[in-house]
Amino acid sequence: MEKTLSSQATNWKEGRRLRAWELYQKGWKQSDIADALGVTQGAVSQWLKRGRAGGVESLRHQPPPGATPRLSSEQRDQLLELLSQGAESFGFPGDVWTQPRVAILIRDQFGVSYDPSHVGRILKACGWSSQKPVHRATQRNEEAIQRWKTEHWPQVKKRQ
Repeated sequence: MEKTLSSQATNWKEGRRLRAWELYQKGWKQSDIADALGVTQGAVSQWLKRGRAGGVESLRHQPPPGATPRLSSEQRDQLLELLSQGAESFGFPGDVWTQPRVAILIRDQFGVSYDPSHVGRILKACGWSSQKPVHRATQRNEEAIQRWKTEHWPQVKKRQ
């Protein structure tokens, strides 16, 4: 069985463009291609123009480029170095980096403002995992906890 371009498509829109190209290569008229695929002749005309100018690859799906990052790759590397120094070295109480703290650091060091919710994406792209502060009671008694785990927990577990 012959493998067609349209069968290699990554989504249905790409498949439709590639199928139009295949039909055009077989000598079909633009109006017939449009009727067969259920699209306008203008759409077929644009696809074929792209195909003639850039080849079959120009008909493949192109992910949207998105906005240009406001931090350069060098600045992201610098950010990782700054984060490795710890939060306390930048005047934060406790040595935990939270998204709002990182947003403040980025603003202060690079003059770029990010919403704290977006900072998580930047950190993930840099390979950092999220950190959550550990909340523990100040009156916590580690010895009593350990004693309960070894003496009382086995008895509770037996009853279940």
